[in-house]
Amino acid sequence: MTFTGKAKIIFLYLAWCLLWMVVQAVMVFQAGFGWETALQDALVTQLVIAVAGYAINTSMHSYQPSARNSLYVLVWSLALTFLCLVLQRWLLQYLVTSNPNFLSFVDITMMVRGAFAFLMIMLVAVLTWFWSYFSDKNESEKRKQDSEKLAREAELSSLRLQLQPHFLFNSLNSINALVAVEPERARTMIHQLSDFLRGTIRKELTLVKLQDELDHLQLYLEIEKVRFGHRLQTKIEMDAMSADKKIPALLLQPVVENAIKFGLYDTIGETIISIKASVDGNDLQIEIKNPYDPVTAQTKRGTGFGLAAVQRRLYLLYAQNNLVYTKQEEEVFITILRIPQA
Repeated sequence: MTFTGKAKIIFLYLAWCLLWMVVQAVMVFQAGFGWETALQDALVTQLVIAVAGYAINTSMHSYQPSARNSLYVLVWSLALTFLCLVLQRWLLQYLVTSNPNFLSFVDITMMVRGAFAFLMIMLVAVLTWFWSYFSDKNESEKRKQDSEKLAREAELSSLRLQLQPHFLFNSLNSINALVAVEPERARTMIHQLSDFLRGTIRKELTLVKLQDELDHLQLYLEIEKVRFGHRLQTKIEMDAMSADKKIPALLLQPVVENAIKFGLYDTIGETIISIKASVDGNDLQIEIKNPYDPVTAQTKRGTGFGLAAVQRRLYLLYAQNNLVYTKQEEEVFITILRIPQA
């Protein structure tokens, strides 16, 4: 509970005591005693009950609300009620000396005073009980949400870590092949790989602008073009509204890698991988197209990290299962991503 929350509760509690103090003073005055005596009686009574309420409130914070503890609350409330009556009688005896008939009035009304004190103490006990119950419930729910959030972040981190090894092995093999025959190209590829990995480390688990994601993806494509040469051609289209839309960092690389694998591995000619981004309602829609041969693609099914991980990552971020879908048009394989915008 925040300090502000505690201050509000204390204020309400004091206002409640003040209200009953006024009511009691009016009733004692109407019983034939002066205002001074009435106010002294009301002040002592409500002050003693307030202390008793504070005592039971403090003691109950150590007990979890349960049926087993209800007997304890009842007994403790009765004990506090008895102490309140004894303390009221003792204080009023020494404070109110100007009216000898007042102590007789106090004795006559002791049963009513006891019932009122018991009800007020039980009210505080019940409210404290409910407060503790809901506070524990909210705290438990918060811990559960924090645990689920940490689990999601851990899984997202694991998914991202799986993006790199396969790509790194291919890139290092390509660099190794170029070192002897084309050292200048090998050096360029090393710089590109360094820039790509630096960007990967920097982005962490955040949303980035689509333009920034495409700039980073371009480094990946440049490295892949060293491996495949003129065979790999890319075409990127993006309307003006899409550039500033948000997308999970490093989301496109595994999709494009999947497109390259199925579009280039079994061909020797030029292959175009196209990426098109547009805004559709409240979503950013991205289409990735690659040539597709159903016969040769069957042998590679299930070998890549690919679309399943992308779909899982989007589900963890947006709690929707319909953000990744694929279709085939003749010999073209199309992957469509929908990224909800705030």
